[in-house]
Amino acid sequence: MKCRHCGAELVLPLIDLGSAPPSNAYLTEQTLHAPEKYFPLRVLACTECWLVQTEDYAGADELFSADYAYFSSFSTTWLKHAEQYVTDMVQRFSLDATSHIVEVAANDGYLLQYAKARGIPCLGVEPTTSTANAARAKGIEIVEEFFGVRLARDLVIQGKQADLTAANNVLAHVPDINDFVAGFATLLKPTGVSTFEFPHLLRLVSENQFDTIYHEHYSYLSLTAVKRIFEHNGLSVFDVEELPTHGGSLRVYAQRADLGVRVASPNVAAILAREAAAGMASAEFYAGFQTRANQVKNDFLVFLIEAKRAGKTVAGYGAAAKGNTLLNYAGVRPDLFPYVVDRNPAKQEKFLPGCRIPIVAEAHLKRTRPDYVVILPWNLRGEVMEQLAYIREWGGQFVTAVPNIKIA
Repeated sequence: MKCRHCGAELVLPLIDLGSAPPSNAYLTEQTLHAPEKYFPLRVLACTECWLVQTEDYAGADELFSADYAYFSSFSTTWLKHAEQYVTDMVQRFSLDATSHIVEVAANDGYLLQYAKARGIPCLGVEPTTSTANAARAKGIEIVEEFFGVRLARDLVIQGKQADLTAANNVLAHVPDINDFVAGFATLLKPTGVSTFEFPHLLRLVSENQFDTIYHEHYSYLSLTAVKRIFEHNGLSVFDVEELPTHGGSLRVYAQRADLGVRVASPNVAAILAREAAAGMASAEFYAGFQTRANQVKNDFLVFLIEAKRAGKTVAGYGAAAKGNTLLNYAGVRPDLFPYVVDRNPAKQEKFLPGCRIPIVAEAHLKRTRPDYVVILPWNLRGEVMEQLAYIREWGGQFVTAVPNIKIA
């Protein structure tokens, strides 16, 4: 396999998580009786540009289908994050009714609804029909396509250049990262700003967050790699912030490399220096990740087996992609993990891909009163524990498996 950015041969393995179906390929009662398509889940690092990437097997149209079931608005934590983002960007870049915001991967309108409420013209780009329709229901204009240079040029011709583009948790999801990034350089006005948020590879490796690896994530990103990719495709990085979201993310600010006038913040050099000090541009940084992931898998299986032997009941919360990675890698099935609760009606009464565990509404949790609730989206641990605090009434406890088993 060749590197998606620089074309170098990939020879340095990071981790092999076996094989599994795409994490968001939920099953219905009908498809439960049909075969599933499994893809290897193997990640390698490019030793030339240090872009870490999943081995190519599935195309974007196969992973992000019309009935895509991830809706951002079901997390109150994420909604607050989006609202604060809009507030911060409006203040920092003096956005108003004469400005234009474009969000790529607008999902169900979770973010642009706050721009619309401020009277700022906005447009969302979202290729999945299910979430695009949810955004339209909020009164947000949506272009239902995958983003790249061609679409960016079309939008410019239509007079829809952007003062601000937002791309939250999508840079990792694109197979052609060069075309995707070059699209932002095309779409921006001369003084425009692009922001990108993505989980930080430094945190992923150092904190053993292996369950954030799944087929829909084509890339795993450091600032070192992103800066190089941006410069190659017409953007320059002028600031970066660290965020607590998704187990530790970066928000990168970029401008057009040909016309941008903003001076680079010291934050950029500081994070690049920290990545260099951690050895992210060396094979040693990536060694041992497989062993640590195996330990989490084994500890999780021991917990489930010991709970069953003790007559304790276990349920899951959050039919999240990261949960599917963990459950499929560990080979967990409904005998040990009978159901997962999710607030999203689009996932309820379906089944997790691969492990085929039923997804149910929260009322089922209250009826069955499990001894343990495993929070699969561990990055939302605080939000979920507050929402489900009532399990304490019957002595229930919360469990997270990553980066290690914790029972509270």
